[in-house]
Amino acid sequence: MSGTTVDTSVTYELGSDGVATLLLDDPQARVNTMNDRFGPAFAAAVEALLADLEQRPDDVRGVVLASGKSTFFAGGDLLSMQRTGPDEAAATFLMVEGLKATMRRLETCGRPVVAAINGAALGGGLELALACHHRVVADDPRIRLGLPEATLGLLPGGGGVTRVTRMLGLQSALMDVLLRGPQMSPEKALGQGLVDEVVPAEGLLEHARAWVLAHPEAHVQPWDAPGYRMPGGAPSSRQMAQALPAFPALLRQQTKGHVPPAQAAILSAAVEGAGRDFAAASRIESRYFTSLVTSQTSTNMIQAFFVDMQAVNGPAHRPAGVEPFRPTRVAVLGAGMMGAGIAYSCARAGLDVVLKDVSLEAAKRGRGYTETLNARAVEKGRTTPEKAAAVLARITPTADAADLAGCDLVIEAVFEDPALKATVFAEVLPHLAPDALLCSNTSTLPITDLAAAVADATGLDLADRFLGLHFFSPVDKMPLVEIIRGRATGDSALAHAHDVVRAIAKTPIIVHDSRGFYTSRVIGVRINEGLAMLAEGVHPVSLERAATQAGYPVGPLQLSDELNMELMARIADATEAADPEAAHPGTAVVRRMIELGRPSRLKGAGFYDYEGGRRQGLWAGLATAFPSTPEGDAVPLRDVADRMLVAEALETARCFEEGVLESSAAANIGSILGIGFPPTTGGAAQLMHGYESPTGEVGLAAFVARADELAAAYGPRFTVPASLRTLAEKGERLPA
Repeated sequence: MSGTTVDTSVTYELGSDGVATLLLDDPQARVNTMNDRFGPAFAAAVEALLADLEQRPDDVRGVVLASGKSTFFAGGDLLSMQRTGPDEAAATFLMVEGLKATMRRLETCGRPVVAAINGAALGGGLELALACHHRVVADDPRIRLGLPEATLGLLPGGGGVTRVTRMLGLQSALMDVLLRGPQMSPEKALGQGLVDEVVPAEGLLEHARAWVLAHPEAHVQPWDAPGYRMPGGAPSSRQMAQALPAFPALLRQQTKGHVPPAQAAILSAAVEGAGRDFAAASRIESRYFTSLVTSQTSTNMIQAFFVDMQAVNGPAHRPAGVEPFRPTRVAVLGAGMMGAGIAYSCARAGLDVVLKDVSLEAAKRGRGYTETLNARAVEKGRTTPEKAAAVLARITPTADAADLAGCDLVIEAVFEDPALKATVFAEVLPHLAPDALLCSNTSTLPITDLAAAVADATGLDLADRFLGLHFFSPVDKMPLVEIIRGRATGDSALAHAHDVVRAIAKTPIIVHDSRGFYTSRVIGVRINEGLAMLAEGVHPVSLERAATQAGYPVGPLQLSDELNMELMARIADATEAADPEAAHPGTAVVRRMIELGRPSRLKGAGFYDYEGGRRQGLWAGLATAFPSTPEGDAVPLRDVADRMLVAEALETARCFEEGVLESSAAANIGSILGIGFPPTTGGAAQLMHGYESPTGEVGLAAFVARADELAAAYGPRFTVPASLRTLAEKGERLPA
């Protein structure tokens, strides 16, 4: 070997066979990222390569771009990006352009360049690989490749938009890769055309070097070759010109009218760049990237989907000093929709499940839910018949409590009745493993009270290992589980519950006990505020549109139909019985709809009409039952949206004040993944920390000022909790 080590973050070495290696290996970090050290190191390494090409061209036959880490390259330095504000826009643009210039020099060096992808290549990592002429990835299904920047409020600014558009054409690049930001397995990426080969991991580097030697002329990218035509046509072509208007329309449809800034910028950068040469397209991409990375939206989304997601999934939110726990046998009590979904999720994670109901037939029906989901997965190629059969075989349906012998985890998922829950626990307790973890899937009932009810029914005080595991429907799709700690729940039980949630590939948040806990309590406030506006005379269409344009997945009327107003009324009755001052004007709308015989989608009639279970449109009778008024029509659309957003945020602040919440990370992840809080806000806590007023003020003080405006206009429900006002006055934040 010969050559010169240029920098310890990126090293350049020329082998005796003429194949140079650019090794990505930052000694100061666990993974390679595009941090402040990377740009200069990468530029120096490429400069050394180009110097060798100039001084001894016959000795350099090609280049392999490889990693010295277990991952290939993790992408951009997200924490640094999160701190980037409008004042850094000019410097950010120059930095991005400089990095891309280095990538372009490597891409056009006149020798074949191969990326040997040994681990995850996401974001900037895949962009580096896309600047190579050939991409070889190790055959490991755990590896993920993709451009997930859109999920963080960004776009792929390291050439990702420009190159993927030219590789795949506008339609596939946008719809399959850029706008949704999926993370793909090696086989999926190969099928998508993002990589060229999947090879055994142990021979990855040797294969990459052999490819270089076998393809000396493969040093020109398709878009640099004479006669290049963009797949599917350039924007100026008749075919694409006719198709282009459908892209923004489809995007609006997919996002229910609320097109996030990142997706709008990606669409613009791709279309504008596709009609220009590579250099101009790359500059367009850099400008859009700069506008996003310096925005409050990307700050919010990086906080939630990177910082907070790592926090709730990691050890910081799990009680320390407790041995890891993986259940050997899971008992699920109740084979209805929730219980069946929980059983499926556990079995899919490799856990043996006993699914119990009052009859064997009911338990078998619950097991049939897994059969249905498996059949769909096999049909869509997401699993094999053999794997599907193995998942189903892990679920044992039963009506006999004795069949739960040895179960060390119980998840109860019966009707929301404390007496019934206590009864089913009492029935199975004699058969369980000693010290089995006892969990109740309840959305509102206080865990401390349920533990007391179980103690009354059994004569046993089990509160130290009793807690809530609140799953969301449908369980197979919803990623969040809310872990509720009762007053007597022990650290060991809490840590084990965290382990269980992670074992079944869900995201845990830990909250303390209260009626409604965190998520149910907060979503109830949002729904009630929406219904209160309906009663005030706000037109139902304006109400629904304001919600979806704010970024909620559905409006409060549709959500009420889905959740079932009869259930909402029972929850309201229990809440008002416990605290008469908790009565909300929105509850009167719920009770009126029940009187009108329109309680839910389940019953075929709610705020919307339904035919065969399919939503048809808003019920025409709303105009009579809740007529819009001039006063309602005069409510600004921004106020309609903010009344829901701010109401949820203020209830979140009250949860902090009452000790239900201890972590902004739990608040943010819980509100986004559990109850559909708009992702661009970063979650209910981040909305307060990152609130941006129309005049440009950002922060908690701006949020408090907005809440005060709403309180003056719409009543004391928007009164700011004293603790939150104090934080704003001191320039402090809620606990991280």
